[in-house]
Amino acid sequence: MNAPSPSTLWIRRFLEAIAAERNAAQNTLAAYARDLADYAEFLAGRGRDVAGADRGDIEAFMQDLALRGLARSTSARRLAAIRQFHRTAFLEGWREDDPAALLKSPRKERRLPPSLSEADVERLLAAARTSGADMATRLRNTCLMELLYATGLRVSELVSLPVAAARGDPRMILVRGKGGRERLVPLSAPAREALAAWLACRDRNEEARVAEGKARPSAFLFPARGRSGHLTREGFFAIVKDLARTAGLDASTISPHTLRHAFATHLLANGADLRVIQTLLGHASIATTEIYTHVLDARLRELVLEKHPLATAPAETLEGSR
Repeated sequence: MNAPSPSTLWIRRFLEAIAAERNAAQNTLAAYARDLADYAEFLAGRGRDVAGADRGDIEAFMQDLALRGLARSTSARRLAAIRQFHRTAFLEGWREDDPAALLKSPRKERRLPPSLSEADVERLLAAARTSGADMATRLRNTCLMELLYATGLRVSELVSLPVAAARGDPRMILVRGKGGRERLVPLSAPAREALAAWLACRDRNEEARVAEGKARPSAFLFPARGRSGHLTREGFFAIVKDLARTAGLDASTISPHTLRHAFATHLLANGADLRVIQTLLGHASIATTEIYTHVLDARLRELVLEKHPLATAPAETLEGSR
């Protein structure tokens, strides 16, 4: 049996290191693994590996990403993974230099996140309440959608919520986010009602399955039979797409993340402070949350146009004042 290549061995060690030191989430580790595997495959095509790669190899890889038509945000993420990887390799003594140390990330495109109007969100919530194979499905989907819009949770945070967080008709729930960081998020009255209805149905179903010897009690609010034990990201993604189609919306533009953006956008448009939204979304940096300021800019422009005394003055008055 052949020994693993330096690329395979070092990438595995790197992933183990960030998993242990930073308590990185599985989704983060999977993203690092994909990005570094792509990098290693490119190097192999040039007859190189991570042990001997130099700055020219990395720059060639970045040029190759551009030729493939990848978005600048994707290229920037891959370079970030490569830089962290080579920095770790240098600090751990796997190699004596860091070829990525002086490379700069490509400037990211500042794109506004897709969002939904309040009317569109209500149509989605109505579809969740009225469509589904059975009452249990409708109660679960309604709870998922109400919680997502009320809290702005990340998809992984929502589907993996422990059932203990829902006990006792809570006004707030404790969420474990990226990097193991915990935060409290408040629940709206509709979200609490949907949560209570689903919890009662869920507990009855779980008790019946346990009594029949088909399963052990689940620790998750949204249990499933898969390996994770809870509803998957992919499963929830499909649910949202189905609800969008039922609601008569363009399903190609709607995902669970769209509801997270709608949560932040609607809060800001109605006067919420950006720092509060940062806390609720679980952003480590305010810079990540600032992309939502386009909503505030639009609201301020609207206020000026509607409330400024000259905004409604007759055209001839404005001309005469010049």
